[in-house]
Amino acid sequence: MRPTRRLHWGIALWGALGLLVSLLGLPAHGVWGWALAGLLLAGAALLDAVLAFQTPIPEVERTPPRSLALGAESEVKLRLTNVAGRRLDLQVFDHYPVDHTQLVSGLPRALRLERSGDEAEAWTEIHYRILPTRRGLARFGHLELLMAGPLGLVRRRCRAAEAQERRVFPNFREVARYALLALADRLGSMGIRQLRRRGQGLDFKQLRDYRDGDLLRQIDWKATARRQRLISREYQDERNQQVVFLLDCGRRMRAREGQITHFDHVLNALLLLSTVALRQEDSVGFLTFSNQGRARWLPPQRGRGAMHLILQQVYDLETSRAPSDFAEAARRLLVHQRRRALVVLVTNLREEDSGELRSALATLRRRHLVVLASLQEEVLREITDGAVEGFEDALKLAETHRHLAARRVVHEAARQQGTQVLDVPPRELPVALVNRYLQIKGSGLL
Repeated sequence: MRPTRRLHWGIALWGALGLLVSLLGLPAHGVWGWALAGLLLAGAALLDAVLAFQTPIPEVERTPPRSLALGAESEVKLRLTNVAGRRLDLQVFDHYPVDHTQLVSGLPRALRLERSGDEAEAWTEIHYRILPTRRGLARFGHLELLMAGPLGLVRRRCRAAEAQERRVFPNFREVARYALLALADRLGSMGIRQLRRRGQGLDFKQLRDYRDGDLLRQIDWKATARRQRLISREYQDERNQQVVFLLDCGRRMRAREGQITHFDHVLNALLLLSTVALRQEDSVGFLTFSNQGRARWLPPQRGRGAMHLILQQVYDLETSRAPSDFAEAARRLLVHQRRRALVVLVTNLREEDSGELRSALATLRRRHLVVLASLQEEVLREITDGAVEGFEDALKLAETHRHLAARRVVHEAARQQGTQVLDVPPRELPVALVNRYLQIKGSGLL
């Protein structure tokens, strides 16, 4: 039970009355009257507490989204139904998952529920908004209510609604946006470049009439002879190829760009490329690695349920504080993935990784086509683009240029050995990876 502001004012007024009685030196009956007023106030508060305790708690139904997306605001709905025989004044607090989300707006909320006899006014709905800040399993605790007694002197603290759990996934809303753009044939709106070719794939698709611009080698002379007109073969990109992500879960992926980490940007890229590859009838899988914890292996998946399975496997992935072991990751992938695949190694490269990374890439290239996606830290661009205002700024700028030059050396060495390299900021990784995938598919390298 908690006193309300009305009871506080009553106690303050009763105290002021006692002070007035003392200063004026009123006779005994005045003192007894003051004491009686105090007893009446205490009795009223006690009666109000008893009535508040006997009042049925409102029925509460909490409806959070079925799943939450990292970095995207979500709305939670609360429906409160008055089952008591009187009007209720409430203050509503909800135990949203503070370790995975932050409150945007809508709580705490004061509201009034009318008597349950009037069905049209016996319930109300309120909403509040949260912003998921961390992936994983988010738990909503009990909802708390402060319910005022009939006299408005005390508030009863009570719990309602059951605890609930929701999964915070990577931000799949961008993936859904891509899917809609793909259906509308507007991939360029996301910066994804579709290579426009005519009949230059590797898998035979169909025969069709000759069109201006068709290559001579596309003409099917037997079909031409049968139909007495020029007939061309049309090809499509190879299907049922495999794309495997090699995800660095080491300490370097813990760096933040804005509200989310490098690793979360990587997962967004994984989801977008998975959507594109699955639409191309390819398979997608991944292997995580670091120097700590058990690696997670998802064999390449294809078909309708593949995207759902990928989401279920990546939503609770976490990075460790340990350095990454590239050589062990390469050996482990060769054990799991025997068929030739497009392997996308995503990491945050440092010059000290050069020797170990070169060995790991050579191991992977024995069987697979490898793309090395190295993330640029935004802070480096800010330093190189910023003004130099003192000796410390000059030293920082010089060291940044030295570091970037060393990265370029590592990247160039990887390219010369046959590895395809992407060096992009985390926010640009999803679209850059999709463009490189489409380029590889179109060129027939895989």
